[in-house]
Amino acid sequence: MGQFHGLSRYDYLVKQCLDDKALMTKPPLAQHFGYLLGQGNEITGNLEPAHIVDAFDALVESMRVTENADGPADAGMTFFGQFVDHDVTLDATSSIGKKIDPRSIRNVRTPSLDLDCVYGDGPEASPHLYHPDHHGFLLFGREDSHLDLARNCKGTALIGDPRNDENILVSQIQGAFICLHNLLMTHVEEGGSAKDDVRECGVASIRQDVWGHVPPKLEDFEHVRRFVRLHYQWLVLHALLPSFVDQSCIDHALEDAHVFGHKAPIMPAEFSGAAYRFGHATVQAQYHLKDGDTARHLFEMLGFSARGADQDIELGLYFETGDGKAQKALPVGTKMAETLFELPDNIVGGTEMWGNLTISKERAKKLALRNILRDRTALKLSSGQQVARWLQQHAPHLGIKEHKAPKILKDHHIDKTPLWFYCLEEADKTGGKLSGVGGTIVASTLVRLLKLDPESVLNTEFAPWKGFGGSNATMGKVMAWVEKNRDDIAHRAHLRCG
Repeated sequence: MGQFHGLSRYDYLVKQCLDDKALMTKPPLAQHFGYLLGQGNEITGNLEPAHIVDAFDALVESMRVTENADGPADAGMTFFGQFVDHDVTLDATSSIGKKIDPRSIRNVRTPSLDLDCVYGDGPEASPHLYHPDHHGFLLFGREDSHLDLARNCKGTALIGDPRNDENILVSQIQGAFICLHNLLMTHVEEGGSAKDDVRECGVASIRQDVWGHVPPKLEDFEHVRRFVRLHYQWLVLHALLPSFVDQSCIDHALEDAHVFGHKAPIMPAEFSGAAYRFGHATVQAQYHLKDGDTARHLFEMLGFSARGADQDIELGLYFETGDGKAQKALPVGTKMAETLFELPDNIVGGTEMWGNLTISKERAKKLALRNILRDRTALKLSSGQQVARWLQQHAPHLGIKEHKAPKILKDHHIDKTPLWFYCLEEADKTGGKLSGVGGTIVASTLVRLLKLDPESVLNTEFAPWKGFGGSNATMGKVMAWVEKNRDDIAHRAHLRCG
């Protein structure tokens, strides 16, 4: 049922038949990246590569801070944003120096907000994620750490997207969605009013020919999956986007999600490689896992291995539930936690090449510099100024203003700002939220994914469940419901591994 979300079977067939050469000359299909402005932005001029890298490094160093004021978003929204990114994009050819045409890059994730990072392709196609006897229940937990992700004997998480185990914060958002599904499966299995609510939501505005292909034994699972998907999409639209994007950009996207044209790529490289990477600037250097404990350095919380109960988080410290305890993310802007200037050796272990130029290990460890170098050589994204001028010409009603390159770049004879930094500069001017170019790219991309999915929250008569607060539902209320009830999951001891 969810296998081709955002991609028709015809498009899927054509995509598989096209070779790379044909792809270069045709509009990119739904599961490939592409350029919003139709072409890349080559490095021009006579500046030496070493001079350009020096300029970008100076720009990056201007971002480094040891302390920064809290922004408007809850701290957990940074990692919910990472979770959403992993749901809609995966470029398996990531590189900072090798030239890549985004139109040739296959997006391994389905380009829609369908939670395939949680569900995989469902119990029939991804059976390793599900219990074989308790139909429709996702595996979760280990015998010696009940809130850890289920893992195989080598410690690898049994989840739809392995990146959701890369740090213990995003892994616990993944775990919360697994628990949410299993709790709702429990309600459906046990019956009662909640079962009726789930089933009613599950069939809302769904074409009968879709349900006609669902095997009877999977009906309960499909009702729950749709219930969770719709609430997840609602939270992206009403919680994640407003946390980080100026409301005017969201409103414009809802009015016209095709601001870049109907032939624009479904998943733009400008979104995945630049604008949506705003989240890097919202990461705190340290976080409290539980109320009253000592704050932990971000890179003390790396994942990809089994974690103990001492690393379980209180979800109320990451998403506001009304008690004021939630930590805050940094504001979106041109300041970044010093932590991200020293990526650990297991992430960056040595020098890297930018074209024919060697980037020192010290510089390669700077996340901000990696973003910019990948933009300029691997992806060759349009500059912020180029996108602003394009929007001024093609969408004048948005009132986009063009900003000149920062003094640091102009002092190095560079007059175009890398798109990622340009988006952060705009946010500095609008209270720590994306606006202008960055807000338009992020809002229009995510809203367009919802509009193109005929079963999405934007194409359904939908209202959040009363158990989550109805129309007043928030990420905090959903997470609080999960945290309060997860001990009531049926078969929970059987769902654990190890």
